[in-house]
Amino acid sequence: MDAWILDESPGRYRWGQIDAPEPHADEVRVRLVASALNHMDIWVTKAAPKPHTPHVPGADGAGIVEAIGDAVDNVAVGDEVVLNPALSCGHCSYCLAGESPYCKTFGILGEHHWGTHGEFVVLPGRNVVAKPASLDWPEAAAFGLCWLTAWRMLKRARLNAADTMIVVGVGGGVSTAGLVLGVASGATVYATSRDEAKRNNAIRLGAADAFDSNQRWPVRADVVFENVGAATWDNSIKCLKPGGRLVTCGGTAGSAVEISLPRLFFKQHEIIGSTMGSYREFEEVLKLVAGGVPVPVDHVYDGLDQFPEALNRLKAGDQSGKLVIRH
Repeated sequence: MDAWILDESPGRYRWGQIDAPEPHADEVRVRLVASALNHMDIWVTKAAPKPHTPHVPGADGAGIVEAIGDAVDNVAVGDEVVLNPALSCGHCSYCLAGESPYCKTFGILGEHHWGTHGEFVVLPGRNVVAKPASLDWPEAAAFGLCWLTAWRMLKRARLNAADTMIVVGVGGGVSTAGLVLGVASGATVYATSRDEAKRNNAIRLGAADAFDSNQRWPVRADVVFENVGAATWDNSIKCLKPGGRLVTCGGTAGSAVEISLPRLFFKQHEIIGSTMGSYREFEEVLKLVAGGVPVPVDHVYDGLDQFPEALNRLKAGDQSGKLVIRH
């Protein structure tokens, strides 16, 4: 198959041909109609983490089932499907309890396994779900990783309709997902960004207001939704109400942060880590986006040859929503 290939990490992608994987008994092969970019596509080129090489990147995608293993009974050849990028063993105690993110073999499509920036992808049958008719191909390809991650973050932070939430660094995929899912949950949501256009877009998506990330924010929040890290951490902690919860899934602008223990225990704050989501949570978020929760797409590129251009836009941080490639 034709694909973008990483031969070594650290390293750079090249366009070329690589043997298309064959599905095992419990797997399906999907011909991709569209794939979406994530920061993971950058991190694997920097060995953060280092994937097994050669590697095909891409966590998000949607397409048409081309082949199925003998044990697959939830989809058929020709079905239009969306991909759940969160992979686990399916039979350990965590998986059986519905908490697959704790599985020892938990992995992410495009990070631990070959991904979607090629003609085909092979993954377990349980990781493909029928594409809702209400979603076009770019939307179907765009929401998987970020909307799943954001949904679990909101659940772990116990966000409810009476809460005030601040989404830090809006514009990227996870923060955009946190914003629209928080608004859909009925909470009062504020956003921050250094970019005025991104702040204005956040308000169009339902934010009550939006503030410059580099300044003190004039709101106190029950929940702070964080994936920026060191650059905004101090503001994020200081804007929590007593008893407030900060939930984080990463640190795109620095992973080393300081915590004031007196502030933590006197204010009775909670700092909550979260990663990806379970199969049940994927079903929940799929139902939400199929029902109308928006999946903002910044730009759709026509053809996999546009991957380098899309990757440069992602590196520059210019996007406000997801970057999608139509294959």
